[in-house]
Amino acid sequence: MKKTYRGSCHCRRVTFEVDLDLEAEGTGKCNCTVCWKRRAWSTRVKPDSFRALTGEAEMRRYPDNQVVEGGGFCPTCGVAPFLRIAAQEWNDGASVSVNVACLDDLEPQELIAAPVQYFDGRNDNWWQPPSETRHL
Repeated sequence: MKKTYRGSCHCRRVTFEVDLDLEAEGTGKCNCTVCWKRRAWSTRVKPDSFRALTGEAEMRRYPDNQVVEGGGFCPTCGVAPFLRIAAQEWNDGASVSVNVACLDDLEPQELIAAPVQYFDGRNDNWWQPPSETRHL
């Protein structure tokens, strides 16, 4: 069942709402260098299930990232609460990748119950899990 979560970066300059069923949609962890260094743990939703409330226009992103349309990281606290993904091959079209650590009202039990899918971005083998996932 979908639930509305409120989220934010650490300093709360960037805020958002997202409607999702975490158990059904699951979460993802990737071993690419960006995700690895950020320790990213995310979930993806369709754009119509996501509402940026404050701060999106102020967010920064790496200029060479061709699949990202909006979002990024907060210029004040450095937290990356969400990214708008344009890549059509991902998740059946455009989506928003939401950092589950930024969901302010997410209960730990909800995250524990959500399945985790692993992606081998380091080897550009996105649809297969890496051989080792314990470090993610």
